[in-house]
Amino acid sequence: MTIKNISFITLLLSLVACSCSNRTATNTNAVQAYEKISPDFSGDSAYHFVDRQVAFGPRVPNTKEHVACGDYLVGELKRFGADVKEQKMVVTAFDGTKLNARNIIGSYGLDKKTRVLLFAHWDTRPFSDHDPDSNNHHKPVLGANDAGSGVGILLEVARVIQQKTPEIGIDIIFFDAEDYGTPAFAEEKPGDWWCLGSQYWGANPHVPNYKAKYGILLDMVGAADATFYREEYSRYYANDIVEKVWSTARQLDYGAYFVSKNGMGVTDDHVYVNQKRNIPSIDIIHTNADSSFVSHWHTQKDDMSNISKETLKAVGQTVLEIIYKEKEK
Repeated sequence: MTIKNISFITLLLSLVACSCSNRTATNTNAVQAYEKISPDFSGDSAYHFVDRQVAFGPRVPNTKEHVACGDYLVGELKRFGADVKEQKMVVTAFDGTKLNARNIIGSYGLDKKTRVLLFAHWDTRPFSDHDPDSNNHHKPVLGANDAGSGVGILLEVARVIQQKTPEIGIDIIFFDAEDYGTPAFAEEKPGDWWCLGSQYWGANPHVPNYKAKYGILLDMVGAADATFYREEYSRYYANDIVEKVWSTARQLDYGAYFVSKNGMGVTDDHVYVNQKRNIPSIDIIHTNADSSFVSHWHTQKDDMSNISKETLKAVGQTVLEIIYKEKEK
C-alpha cells in the first residue's frame, strides 16, 4: 500500500464520518410527529348515530317521522349529560306552508365564558329535485349524508365530552327547517327560504345575547373519499378559523379530506350565524373540485350506502382536536 492509497482511504473515511455527522444533526432537528391531545373519536359510533336517524325515514317538518327523530335527538343529548333546550317555532316555507319546527340545543360547561358552537341541521329535504328521474322529484330525501352525517358526528362528540370535559364550554345545536328551500322545479320566489331554523335562532338565541368564540357547521360530511374545500363564506367571515381547522386536519393526517384549496360559496346555516349573531363561523361541507355537490345530493340515493366510517372519523377527530386545544380565558 502506497502513501497515495493511504491518503485516499483517510480522505474517504473523513467524508464518511462527515456524512454520518450531518445525518445525525439532521435527525436531531427533524420535526417531531404531531401528538393529538383529544380523546379518540369512534367512526363506528358516529355511523350508528347516522343509521338511527335514517331508520326513522325522511325527517321532514310536519311529519310523525320528524317528531320521533327530534325526540330521539333530545333524549340522546340528555343521555350524554347535556343541558338541553328545545326551541319550538312555526316558520313559513317558500310556498306558504307553516312548518312546525324545533331547534335542539345541548350545552356543556354552562359556567365557562369561552364557548365554541358546533352545529348541523337535522331535518331532511321534502323534494328529490335533483334526482335524475323526474318521477322522484316530489319524494322526500332520506338524508343519510344531508344531514344525518353531521348530526351523527356531533352526537358522538357529545358522548366523548361526557367522558372527558374540555376546558371550554360547548354548545351543540341541531337546526331545523334548513332544507325546505324552493325546489328546482318550482318558480323561484324572493326571500330567504333556506335555513329557516338558524334564521329564527339568529334573531332569537336560546340565551339572551348569546356569544361564542367561533362556530363550526358540519353538512354532508359522511361520504367516502369526501373532499372539503375552504368554503367561500367561511373564508370571508372567519378565515382564521378555516386555517385553524384545516391545519389541524393536516396535522392529524387528514389532509386528503381537508383540501388546501378554495371552494365555492354555499348558502348554509353558518351564513345566518355569522350575519345575525356575529359569531365567526365556518362550514365543513363536501363539494367537488368543479364546484358541484356530490351526485346523491337531493336525490333518492342519499342513503346509508354513501356513509363512510373513515370519513366520519376524520371529521369528528378534527373537531374534537380543535375543541380540546382551546383554553378557558
